[in-house]
Amino acid sequence: MFIDEAVIFVKGGDGGNGCVSFRREKYVPHGGPDGGNGGEGGSVIFHVSDKKDTLIDIVSRVKHIAENGGHGKGSTKRGRDGKDLIIELPRGTVVKDKESGRILKDMSTFEETITIARGGMGGRGNKCFATSINQVPRSAEKGKPGEERWLILELKLLADVGLIGMPNAGKSTLLSRISAARPKIADYSFTTLQPQLGIVEAESYRRFVVADIPGLIEGAHRGIGLGDEFLRHIERTKLLVHLLDVSPYASIDPSDAYSIVRNELKQYNPELAEKKEIVLANKMDLLDTESGIKCIQTLEKKISKSVYPVSMVTGKNFGMLINTIVSALNEIQSQVNEPVCG
Repeated sequence: MFIDEAVIFVKGGDGGNGCVSFRREKYVPHGGPDGGNGGEGGSVIFHVSDKKDTLIDIVSRVKHIAENGGHGKGSTKRGRDGKDLIIELPRGTVVKDKESGRILKDMSTFEETITIARGGMGGRGNKCFATSINQVPRSAEKGKPGEERWLILELKLLADVGLIGMPNAGKSTLLSRISAARPKIADYSFTTLQPQLGIVEAESYRRFVVADIPGLIEGAHRGIGLGDEFLRHIERTKLLVHLLDVSPYASIDPSDAYSIVRNELKQYNPELAEKKEIVLANKMDLLDTESGIKCIQTLEKKISKSVYPVSMVTGKNFGMLINTIVSALNEIQSQVNEPVCG
């Protein structure tokens, strides 16, 4: 299950109370105060872990409270400090204060930490209050309460793969078939109104994040249609998977559709056109074997790229597609020496 938002309550542990105590030892007729200080409360700490992909572990519990500090004891014994509560978050988690809406931290780096709720200070025991005037203090401090706040956690994953193509090319269906994501699917254009994310589990415990970007039409870079609002999300992806509708019912020739989308990418940001791309010919189930082979050959000749035939209905070549994506991502990441398929 992919969870990308959570509302939680965090609280640092309360400090322990100081102790009121007096020495009572044999042969010591004038024992003085010996109450120890309370321990400090534990803090709530966020830590970015490469083992976390979603916020599912966080939402299972609303309140996250660190351990309280121990109370002071006689013989000037200090109370034990409370243990810190360390909460592991996935990279890309934005931490917001629920009351003000202010962004407290964008947790974008692995192993990054932040103390989000500090524990309270321990109270002082009566020994600390002994003076030449007040030699027998009979009071001690209570521990300070820990910081507390309600937080909103928003996960903004940096997708590894971006699905692009004309409206109704089959992007949402592909995302739903290869991941646990359930985007809206219908037989009309612009069913995807916002980017949809899905985590794909590959072989050997590898995984990657796929983003379904709303369909691009001619003029998207100028604000026509919906795509202009989401082209920026493609900039963060490492690999593009371009879907083309090759069925007899397609409203536009697949080679023309390819050129339109590629031109929109280039017009928006020339660097987008330089990203590594895998081209898919979708809806192959609507073509017979001979027509399908001829279609792929013709399309490859027109766009000068390899084309992989797939079918969202039958699942044809899905295994090959996932392996191809993993290989492409590993090749890209080898250039920067940072593995992404964890």
